[in-house]
Amino acid sequence: MRELARRTGIVPWYADMRGRRILTSDETRAALLEALGYDISDEQTVMAAIERDETRLRERLIAPVEVFRIGANSATILAVRLPTGAQRKRCQYRLEINTDQGDSIAAEGYLPPSASGVATLQLGTDLGLGYHTVKLALALPRRDIVASQSRILCPRSCTTVEEVLGKPRGFGLWANLYSVRSAGNWGIGDLSDLRQLAAWAAQHGATFIGINPLHALRNRGHEISPYSPLSRFFVNEIYLDVIAIPEFTDCRPAKSLVESSEYNAALERLRGARYVDYEAISHLKRQVLVLLHQAFMARKSRQDTNRYREFEQFLQRAGSDLECYATFRAMDEFFSRQGSHQSWFDWPEPYQRNDSPEVKQFQREHDREVDFHRYVQFELDRQLDSTADRIRAIMPLGIYADLALSSAASGADVWCYRKLFARSISIGAPPDDFASGGQDWGLPPIIPQQLRSDRYRYWIRLVRAGLRHASCLRIDHMMGLVRQYWIPPGLSGEHGAYVSYPVHDLLGILALESRRHRAVIVGEDLGTVPSGFQAQLARWGILSSRVLYFERNRSGRFRPSHGYSNRAMVTANTHDQVPLAGYCQVRDLKLRYRAGAYTNEREYEAARASRERERHALGKRLVKEGLLSDAGTAIDSAKLTRAAYSFLARTPAPLLGVSLDDLAGETDPVNLPGVANEQYPNWSRRMEATLESLMRDPGADEVLDRVRRERSQS
Repeated sequence: MRELARRTGIVPWYADMRGRRILTSDETRAALLEALGYDISDEQTVMAAIERDETRLRERLIAPVEVFRIGANSATILAVRLPTGAQRKRCQYRLEINTDQGDSIAAEGYLPPSASGVATLQLGTDLGLGYHTVKLALALPRRDIVASQSRILCPRSCTTVEEVLGKPRGFGLWANLYSVRSAGNWGIGDLSDLRQLAAWAAQHGATFIGINPLHALRNRGHEISPYSPLSRFFVNEIYLDVIAIPEFTDCRPAKSLVESSEYNAALERLRGARYVDYEAISHLKRQVLVLLHQAFMARKSRQDTNRYREFEQFLQRAGSDLECYATFRAMDEFFSRQGSHQSWFDWPEPYQRNDSPEVKQFQREHDREVDFHRYVQFELDRQLDSTADRIRAIMPLGIYADLALSSAASGADVWCYRKLFARSISIGAPPDDFASGGQDWGLPPIIPQQLRSDRYRYWIRLVRAGLRHASCLRIDHMMGLVRQYWIPPGLSGEHGAYVSYPVHDLLGILALESRRHRAVIVGEDLGTVPSGFQAQLARWGILSSRVLYFERNRSGRFRPSHGYSNRAMVTANTHDQVPLAGYCQVRDLKLRYRAGAYTNEREYEAARASRERERHALGKRLVKEGLLSDAGTAIDSAKLTRAAYSFLARTPAPLLGVSLDDLAGETDPVNLPGVANEQYPNWSRRMEATLESLMRDPGADEVLDRVRRERSQS
């Protein structure tokens, strides 16, 4: 069983945050293997599974995919596993290579005998960067064997900040877009708000605008986390500015609806609300979108408008992924109306497979509903295209997007790529100082063997989707490209194990797409980080993440500004931490106490005392840097914010992200990790100040201007 686990990628041990070796138990191995579909009931069945794996490898002529760094000696060599009976004689072969550039290269000859069963074939040409297809045919006495390989040649590193900016350092503004309050939005920040926010930041010298993941969500109940999406390929329609959709101009039914007193009353309630009401906002926007889709379909029937031609081009570019996603959304809504089907694995069995005849029949019978979701994604793509173009015109790095770690088990991605995901297993984190019982994030992992056998097509498409409108991309939980902590069904976070991933291949593809999109890549590498991983990111030109709150030594002292990494993006906090003003007021600790996250009063008071020591240590660091005059307990949060960002701007880090929440003096976090939505409204907290008032705030202007001055001094 341990051998089978090793072949599956299950790691036998790992080092925790304190360097202790934690062994993987046989109970965990057994539970994970069973969840992956292996029969481990006795020794013979396990041995049979290993033998099947060996047979599969022996019978594989060439690997389905290989990824090489450009210039590597092995990049021009094709390893061929000779079939049984062909290892002692010469074999005639024919080779065909179709390059990424559209060229076709053919060769033929004889492979020499090989006692080891593996022959090497010199390709005889440097294919250059890109995705190439190699086809090999062996002529045997009784049959021919044909196989193909996706051969990916990647660059030495990702695009760097200096290559894009022309200078070593820059800064930007990052915001939780859903939390933005403005005079014109409908209770949630939208793409028009994003353009306005970027224009203001650019006036202060910002080089990028960062946002939370815009991934598609159900927008109801607890299904509102941007890090647990339905799909990472497509965008949440709640971010649309529906008034900016071209069909709205001439659509009288839509205009009448929006101008009605009842509709306006609902809008005013949402605009004035303290929290984002995803379901209500989605419902209001949906009513308008349905009418606009009907107007589009009427125009579409003429097939002669530029809008229609753009729609057809979008469908062609989005391909089967969009078709599958739109079908899923239409079926999800259909079965939800039945009342008892909350997830696709509750649907009738034939509809759980996206390629079944019943699903094809559904597509034909409900084409209007499916087409609605095609149309919505088309308009989202158009608005994002327009927004990205405007932002790139005023900011060199444009949009700084965020790619979530995985998709929800009940979502479209898992339904569309069912064989790729281990649906019953959850990704999480092992026990550490912040979560003694480990963490279960409720997200299904991708099976690494399936990812490779499918030639990394999912990963390639995913990175391209993330970079379609962005010039900078943050990869959430970057360590997931090396290993992921799998928790078996029915067990707690303490009983998981790490599973290895083909990190070299994944990073190589990421570097290739980075170069093709001229985009900077940032990896979120906080938490339990594998040994040597940050050096690996540096070799690939990927920026690490550094957060002010965590940059302390073992004695609790904060690192000086010159001691920060010169290969990182720095921020004061993240979406999982409290803003600076709340940090001073221990607001997050108070909220955790109310939510019952502490077992008793003593634990809460200990956390408060620890925070006070941290806050004082931070004040002392800022005093030493000449940015504060006093580190006392009565420090004003506005002064701390100005000093903290001046401090971060001095660091050698290539990128600095200034939080919009910090500029606005927000105290409450948008997310309290480990606290359920019943106890705290995660992902729903709106900003107190409007965007318009914040843009007139001299305090916010002063912080940004200070950052610009510090960053300009190399």
